[in-house]
Amino acid sequence: MKVILIKYGELITKKGNRKFFIKKLEENLRHKLKKFDIKIQIEISRMTIEFLDSDLKEIEKVIQNTFGIYKYHIAECVDTNRESIEQKVLEISQNKDFHTFKIEVKRSDKTFPISSLEYAKILGGIILKNKKNISVDVHQPEITITVEIKHGVSYVYTDSILGSGGYPVGTQEKGLLMLSGGIDSPVAGYLAMKRGIRVDAVYFEAIPHTSLEARNKVIELTKKLVQYTNCMHLYIVPFTQIQEEIYKNCNPDYCITIMRRMMYRIMEELVKKFQAKVIINGESIGQVASQTLVSMNVINAVTHIPVIRPVACLDKLEIMDIARKIDTYDISILPYEDCCTVFVPKHPVIHPRLDMCVKMEEKIPYQEMIQKCVEEVQVLKITDQEESDFSSLL
Repeated sequence: MKVILIKYGELITKKGNRKFFIKKLEENLRHKLKKFDIKIQIEISRMTIEFLDSDLKEIEKVIQNTFGIYKYHIAECVDTNRESIEQKVLEISQNKDFHTFKIEVKRSDKTFPISSLEYAKILGGIILKNKKNISVDVHQPEITITVEIKHGVSYVYTDSILGSGGYPVGTQEKGLLMLSGGIDSPVAGYLAMKRGIRVDAVYFEAIPHTSLEARNKVIELTKKLVQYTNCMHLYIVPFTQIQEEIYKNCNPDYCITIMRRMMYRIMEELVKKFQAKVIINGESIGQVASQTLVSMNVINAVTHIPVIRPVACLDKLEIMDIARKIDTYDISILPYEDCCTVFVPKHPVIHPRLDMCVKMEEKIPYQEMIQKCVEEVQVLKITDQEESDFSSLL
């Protein structure tokens, strides 16, 4: 019988809270794997999943997209006795093509009569005796065969597959992601979830200046992100009136700054309404005019809600690499403009003055308009279990 051995990595450092983190990982896996015939068992340093061989590839896809897993192995189970272990090690070695190898033995069952180091030498000798043209290399072997000796059942495996790391989603409370449709914000959402934050998304829409195709981009990006969690809500904010008032009443060079300030005001209200704890966005320091440190300071002044910027210190190429990894890049580069790009001035201010922003905003009855935006926000629920149909909205 084969099992999947899951190693927790960073979760092990949680000491008194370790059980809470491991329990959340188990809950997330059970939800994502509920359509499969599996059995999950929890130990303090690992988790095992029994499965049907025919489901392995699909189950691995789920494991790869589940935060909180440092690495995992596809392991063969054998009875904890020398005959069973040695037979399985020899079988695995004969089914693999290699020239150099290493044996690692981890003996948690101290009643097993041979020490880990001594038994590794014995197993290595068995392989050398039965397979030609191979040698031991303890530093850079082509293959490492690992034997974990435990009470009753032991595990033998060769491959170690890296997981996504991080913390299980749900070990932190909810944050609202400003999801624009560009490259950066989906990556920011992914990285926030990697730290255990439950993420819902907010999209600012300015029809007819932005298109239904732009809305669909954001829906598709949310579908990509929901693979890393169980469910996401996408809040679509009707931003047209505010954006038109900004461009009618404000210095063009300040329009982006004031637009972002309005968005932050709305985000604060949505955080309160939907019981979140933080605002998350894809701002990267210095990438555009609204993301200089001066601009961030002036924009941030309108909210008391903490703002998390997961990609703030990454350069564009690093962000693009992550976007490709999580399969959002090709969607993000589709040529449909969002609120932040549709009216970009030729020379947006990079060192805005707070007093100038306040003076221009006095011309706009924004408080009433913000309240209207919050009241009229449209909510889409997107889950990881089935393909949601939002064609009626497009």
